Amino acid sequence: MTNMSVTQLREEFASLLLVDDDTTFCRVLSAALEKRGFAVTVAHSVEQAVPIAENNPPEFAVVDLKMGGAPGLVLVKVLHGLDPNTRIVVLTGYASIATAVEAIKLGATQYLAKPANADDIVAAFDHAPDSNVSLKTHPAQIGNLEWEHIQRVLREHEGNISATARALNMHRRTLQRKLAKPPLHTD
Repeated sequence: MTNMSVTQLREEFASLLLVDDDTTFCRVLSAALEKRGFAVTVAHSVEQAVPIAENNPPEFAVVDLKMGGAPGLVLVKVLHGLDPNTRIVVLTGYASIATAVEAIKLGATQYLAKPANADDIVAAFDHAPDSNVSLKTHPAQIGNLEWEHIQRVLREHEGNISATARALNMHRRTLQRKLAKPPLHTD
């Protein structure tokens, strides 16, 4: 890959690998990135993403730090090994300076705290990587935080609504209403 700007690459429908275990987040972010000119391929784990990347190394990647299975940093290292010019943005809901520095050392272009929108991610691709990382955080909307927590507990209970409601100390119908209302992601 040459030293083209993100805008120049997007004119060619640059390949982007999006890896996050939150399927709703992937659906929303994928659509937003496609509107911005990327050809998006989605994977929901490092184990799913590695063969995709090996068959066709992406020009860009968005990788969640914490997923079921191997952590996102493993994929950052693999992607950087396949093509050192791949621009990689690491996303996390658990921001820490040590992890951010590690991500940059392994080949990430930028490290963003969730919630990050498509514009933040596209801007991060143009960021020159360095180890003097500052974590840009956005005040999270309370509804989005609640949605993410509910989704995490729901996954822990393998999709069982009743067990999730009990774990959250919430009435089952209240949980169903909250699940029917999608999060307020901005892009």
